[in-house]
Amino acid sequence: MNAPAAGSSSPLDDLIARLSALHPKRIDLSLERMNRLLEGLDHPERKVPPVIHIAGTNGKGSTLAYLRAILETAGLRVHAYTSPYLVRINECFRLNGVLVGDEELREALAYCERANAGAPLTLFEAKTAAAFLLFAQHPADVLLLEVGLGGRLDSTNVIEAPLASVITPISRDHTEFLGASLTSIAGEKAAIIKRNVPVISAEQAPDAMAVIEQQARRQRAPLYAAGQQWHVGVERGRLVYQDERGLMDLAAPKLFGRHQFDNAGLAIATLRAIETIRLGHAAFEGIVSAEWPARMQRLSSGRLIELAPRGSEVWLDGGHNAEGGRVAAASLGDLEERVPRPLVVIAGMMASKDASAFLANFAGLTRHIVAVEIPGQENAMPPARLAEAARALGMRVEIAGSVEAALAALSKLAYELPPRILIAGSLYLAGHVLAINGTPPR
Repeated sequence: MNAPAAGSSSPLDDLIARLSALHPKRIDLSLERMNRLLEGLDHPERKVPPVIHIAGTNGKGSTLAYLRAILETAGLRVHAYTSPYLVRINECFRLNGVLVGDEELREALAYCERANAGAPLTLFEAKTAAAFLLFAQHPADVLLLEVGLGGRLDSTNVIEAPLASVITPISRDHTEFLGASLTSIAGEKAAIIKRNVPVISAEQAPDAMAVIEQQARRQRAPLYAAGQQWHVGVERGRLVYQDERGLMDLAAPKLFGRHQFDNAGLAIATLRAIETIRLGHAAFEGIVSAEWPARMQRLSSGRLIELAPRGSEVWLDGGHNAEGGRVAAASLGDLEERVPRPLVVIAGMMASKDASAFLANFAGLTRHIVAVEIPGQENAMPPARLAEAARALGMRVEIAGSVEAALAALSKLAYELPPRILIAGSLYLAGHVLAINGTPPR
């Protein structure tokens, strides 16, 4: 996601640079190039372990993390493919729970490069093909496969018969690729539903759910929807899940926020809907071990913590759309009720995002926004534009030259209580923060 620093080029970096130059666009949704490359590779996607395919707008990565935690608690071997990455491209590929090494990843990408023979190809397509090669070469019980963008024309949508199709909450994002209406976006994402394969859906807006229900009927796919076939809630701080097979009372997820109970419930419902996977109650207790960086992640150590005001809390979230802002703000609201502190939001966004819709979620929690630019991103939103959106919402806004400068400036201010600081607005910014803090995903 983030370009390597100057002077740090490696054989893997050089290969990624060559692959990135094969197509003029970073995103060009189509399956034609992918199918051509997979044919040249002798269809590794047909040789991977059984797949759980995950689409949606928000919560895909967290849901995948819960699935992985539960399955691994049960003693199963699990591969995972996720995107985007935060610091290193290796984060996208987990082989039996471990991030792929540089050399093995380079070999897989190089094999794809040779098979592609210089034809147009996006980096995501090359990366996905390499993932299938890696997953086909390493035995496992389950492959957790996250959609990159949309679903219908996403490079992962070449899997013909997954174990299950999972759809996390759908909202408006990437409208330039998926359409402006919730109905059109839902149609793109519901296109991962396959014939006779169970589809498990989070709670959706009515327009989105209508599309999912229609596609499920068309594909004769059994539908398990939140609030209908299964329910998840919070009771006395614990997760309570219920479906026709019974009720489970589980410890709360470690990942922070009320929405994480919903994501964990979606993972539980998915595994209970797959007939070939039978897990005992103890396996579902694995939700407490799920980890997913940059999703309301508290930074407790590192270089940035040393720059922040003494005694402050520093939280990091990669949310970048209105719904992502809503769940982050709800999490902060819960924190404020328990332990009141002044809140400061350090925000950086990409130019294609709706800054006003994102920041509006925090209007009732803080009036202090610090706008920063995301380093190394050509399409980053200028801080002045972000600041203008915040001022229009009645917020106090400052502009800082960097996250480090923002934290250092906050350290000079007088607070009655040490502040609670949220760094948010983009996964690109989150990756940059984890890198400079010295706490990259592992």
